Amino acid sequence: MSLKVPKAGMPLFKEGYKYLQGVEEAVMRNIQAVNELSDMVRTSFGPNGRNKMIVNHLERLFVTSDAATIIRESEIVHPAAKLLVMASQQQEAEMGDGTNLVLIFAGELLKKAEILITMGLHPSEIIQGYEIASQKALEELETLSVATLSSPPTPESLALALRPALASKQYGQEDILAPLVAQAVSLVLPNSSSSTSTATSTTTTKALREFNVDNVRVVKIMGGSLQDSRVVRGMIFNREPEGVVKKITDGAKVAVFTCGLDISQTETKGTVLLHNAKELSTFSGGEEKQLEKIVKEIADSGVKAIVTQSSVGELAMHYCNRFNILVVKILSKFEVRRLCRLLGATPLARMGAPTPEEAGWADVIETTEVGGDRVTVIRQEDGKPGGKARPKMATVVLRGATSNLLDDVERAIDDGVNVVKALTRDDRLVPGAGATEVELSRRIFDLGEKTSGLNQHAIKKFAEALEVVPRTLADNAGLDATEVVGTLMAKHVGGQGADVGVDIEGESQDGTVSTMDGQILDVLSAKVWALRYATGAAVSVLNIDSIIMSKPAGIKAPQQNPNWDDD
Repeated sequence: MSLKVPKAGMPLFKEGYKYLQGVEEAVMRNIQAVNELSDMVRTSFGPNGRNKMIVNHLERLFVTSDAATIIRESEIVHPAAKLLVMASQQQEAEMGDGTNLVLIFAGELLKKAEILITMGLHPSEIIQGYEIASQKALEELETLSVATLSSPPTPESLALALRPALASKQYGQEDILAPLVAQAVSLVLPNSSSSTSTATSTTTTKALREFNVDNVRVVKIMGGSLQDSRVVRGMIFNREPEGVVKKITDGAKVAVFTCGLDISQTETKGTVLLHNAKELSTFSGGEEKQLEKIVKEIADSGVKAIVTQSSVGELAMHYCNRFNILVVKILSKFEVRRLCRLLGATPLARMGAPTPEEAGWADVIETTEVGGDRVTVIRQEDGKPGGKARPKMATVVLRGATSNLLDDVERAIDDGVNVVKALTRDDRLVPGAGATEVELSRRIFDLGEKTSGLNQHAIKKFAEALEVVPRTLADNAGLDATEVVGTLMAKHVGGQGADVGVDIEGESQDGTVSTMDGQILDVLSAKVWALRYATGAAVSVLNIDSIIMSKPAGIKAPQQNPNWDDD
């Protein structure tokens, strides 16, 4: 039986499909799309990075240089660019910082690959070379550690490790923010000073591994300046208690309810006929007695404070005031969940007295005024455990003139806390300011010189791509990037130390500075994961030789007015 051959011109896909293949249509197009994304965030890299103004689909305004926020709020639709976005998001989830490094390094790798493809190399040869170079870079990176976080961590050592991460987001404010974040993290870490030296080391290591970034909160209060920011041990809420009781200083048993404090409503509706005034006056007497009984049971169980996630009825508030119970209403379920961890309480979905296991404990609950706003502070104090082992929590109270500034500082603090989280896994630090990348570039270029075959071209281009970090830092600082990178490479080759980086402050004559003298140190593990994710994303894009796109389903959504700024 002969094989049927399809007729020439018969369509492979149904109408509406797009099918692109080959180097020109698939590979080059993908590289161009990735380069546009990489170039967009490159100017926001480093301490001198410029801000981006983003208006998302909900017309919310963002003014930030944080790459994670820029990518998250920008609706990237190109499939190849989405690969880079996913790599940067994974870096954010893994390390909490270094997203911009992933984007610009992967973009630079693909720029170099475009040159090699134009020269005639096949993408598979470039991929092999990149993978060899990436493995070499990760091996060499392990040897570049110049410092470690002290054990046990002190606020001074934490501030030293935090400064570069905070300076990259809020340049000029790192001297204010680094001590704040270091103090907050130090309050959260368990105190192990009473143990012996061996036990102290073991306990400290365990405490670091158990460090939870969720235990450091940020509360933004408009007004004042950044210098007015402070750290509070415990939690702060932007509202005052509901009743007349505003303060408890000698410790309080706390009950947390996710339901409202009010008379329960019936599921059905009905009509009641009242014949005289006495029936009217006694109509709700039973409900009132029932509610009074419930509040009295709560008070008799030793509860001095109630936290509720829903509404508080006037009658329930009356009885709470009568029994001197402080009532705080917190609408956010996430804040209630976090507060339960702080108090050691169990949220209850029914009104009634909590059992000893369900009740929590607060050392101090007080109302204070910050910048004209009345806030409730639930504070922990040493020596008052409340009978339960509770996690320590700290809140950074941020002050500032505008909401955009406060949002951006909050993102910087979040990156700083994540740096500490990264240091709990690996406490090694490497030179910053592009010094590590230049040293890796030099060593990988030497590997390329010793490698035979066509792979050597890709290895050398990988080494050149690493220079994008010092080059971008110099560009964003207004320096001559070519001259600065050349001087850096000469110093690294000349054996003047692997810690020479870009001087973004312009105090030196040649644009370089010793990162050890300037205490500019980066987290080694963040560099490791950034190299892995960036190389993996670039290799994934180079591996694509065809693009098959189906016709979008449904009705096309209305597009935004392209001349929105002329309205």
